[in-house]
Amino acid sequence: MPSLTAAVDELAVADPVLARLIERHGPPPPRRRVPVDRRFDYLARGIVYQQLAGRAAASIHGRMVEALGGTVTAERVLVTPEAELRACGLSGAKTASLVDLADKVASGQVALERMGRLSDDDVVAHLTVVRGIGPWTAQMFLMNALSRLDVWPTGDYGVRAGFARAWGMDALPDPRDLHGLGEPFRPYRSLVAWYCWRAADDS
Repeated sequence: MPSLTAAVDELAVADPVLARLIERHGPPPPRRRVPVDRRFDYLARGIVYQQLAGRAAASIHGRMVEALGGTVTAERVLVTPEAELRACGLSGAKTASLVDLADKVASGQVALERMGRLSDDDVVAHLTVVRGIGPWTAQMFLMNALSRLDVWPTGDYGVRAGFARAWGMDALPDPRDLHGLGEPFRPYRSLVAWYCWRAADDS
């Protein structure tokens, strides 16, 4: 696997728009794989944070961690009454998602310890059997927890907006169009997504 520096250098040579973004923002921060024993915690946090502002989500997540005794595991979720989880501020839907994740991990239907050996598509298929985990959440898991370099989250609004802005498009590309637009950047589309997010944030 090439180094992050080599991958960024290759993208800079391949595309002048990316070269400008790289010059402006520098390299993405290095990502370290989330250890196996922290992967459930990572996914649970993702469920809590869905569709919430950062501060509110952090508060709810903090209360949930406390309710679980300081360690977020499938086993602790399953022995905690759902009413107690709801009291942390979790909605009914998020509580159901969290319990479903815990149940599927505990039963082995979702084998988090195997994720690192699966293909990207298989990881997405594996995770999206869980209630409340869709392709986007699975893709963020690939990018951030497994440090995969070639994930292209075409449904992400920030990626779509940043791509349109950086490449001077008149309208946001829809996910199908963005899929094709990302093809030239294989096998480093995760890095391109990171630069799209930076472009979307540029003032």
